Amino acid sequence: MNEIIVREEPALPALPATVLPALEQLTAALGIPRTALASTEEIEYAWRDLPRELREIPKALRGELIARMCVAVSTGLFDGAMNYIWSAAVLHLRDKIRTFSLPVVAQIKQNDFEEKHLLELQDSRLLELCLKLNIIDEDGFFFLDQCRDVRNNFSAAHPTLGKINDREFTTFLNRCVRYALADSALPRGVDIGAFISAVKGPRFNAQQCNIWVQRLTETHDAQRQMLVTMAHGIYCDPNTPEQARLNSIDLCEGLLNAFNASIKSELINSHTEYVANGYQDKHAASLQFFEKLSLLGLLNESEQHHIFTRAISRLWDVHNGTNNFYNEPAFAERLLELSTQGAVSETAQEQFVQTVGCCRVGNGYGVSNAVVRYYDQMIQNFSPREISTLIQSAATNINPLGSRVSAGGSCRVNFKAMLGLLDAASIPNVVSAAYAQFRC
Repeated sequence: MNEIIVREEPALPALPATVLPALEQLTAALGIPRTALASTEEIEYAWRDLPRELREIPKALRGELIARMCVAVSTGLFDGAMNYIWSAAVLHLRDKIRTFSLPVVAQIKQNDFEEKHLLELQDSRLLELCLKLNIIDEDGFFFLDQCRDVRNNFSAAHPTLGKINDREFTTFLNRCVRYALADSALPRGVDIGAFISAVKGPRFNAQQCNIWVQRLTETHDAQRQMLVTMAHGIYCDPNTPEQARLNSIDLCEGLLNAFNASIKSELINSHTEYVANGYQDKHAASLQFFEKLSLLGLLNESEQHHIFTRAISRLWDVHNGTNNFYNEPAFAERLLELSTQGAVSETAQEQFVQTVGCCRVGNGYGVSNAVVRYYDQMIQNFSPREISTLIQSAATNINPLGSRVSAGGSCRVNFKAMLGLLDAASIPNVVSAAYAQFRC
């Protein structure tokens, strides 16, 4: 049975009879209108509502800042009172992050995170981190971020844009207490410690993977983004055991439909950092991560070129090696998978077309039956530019494809069969005559 916690309102003293009249005397002495300060009615209402809000703050947190806030309220200095309660909220959120464990936060952020980094965090970044760590929920982030904006523009911390009244202050106080200072159950989300242990533990079975995918799907966007980025970091870490790498990629594959623009942007940022810092092992693993998730289209053209040309070269080496009929299918299938993720980079198209064309026409000894279907799919997906490159290459014997086709025999027959895979409407005018001649 859950224990019901009953809190009593603190018994604040009545406002001294001297305080409010003293405000009249002060403003008169300075020669400013009484309306420059909060009115007597506003002060009385704010003081009346104060115990109800203080009741929700645990006694251990009712410290010096809370006392200063109360003194400020008693004199109508709501802008100063806002500053005190906001500082109390920020300090408590920092304590919650310390309790969460700074080393774990560093592991999640894939970067150093020590006490000095916590203290240097701007309030906006602090709230974002608390949301990602599931210390506050989405509602709490929304309202506390509003409080941050109000505090920056209407409190004594900075020159103000205007004054707030007792009702606005009480609302501000309520949100700081409710979402930062009051004891409350953890919001909906994923237990990050359990997530780390699971991913770095034994190899997932299908049921376990599905459970974690469901949990990450149901959590809020900010935490899901952080955990996907963390899984990417685990995958790319050269010290990560292979089981953990496979667990990471399995989770990300299950979450692909939930990859929004923010998640993709964060992955690209992490990938770019590896490049900028010269982490070659991590960069290579990150490229593999994007390949496995069919996200090559997110990479820049130079990196797409590198991936495609490497796969093309490996296929060509295997094709020209011994036992190519047995070794070739796996490399052809991989190139097909890459080519279906998006258009082949322009700088790699000629090499791609000539390699696929050469492998499909064979080397005079025939073509492996197991590999034909992969080549045929790639040829059927050729763009008009790639079709033009294919036919132009075959029409001259100064390259491997042209040499094989001009030699006749099975290579010529296979090339003619290749052209039959192409839609006549896709043949560019510049090669239409050569196309017709080859088809004869």
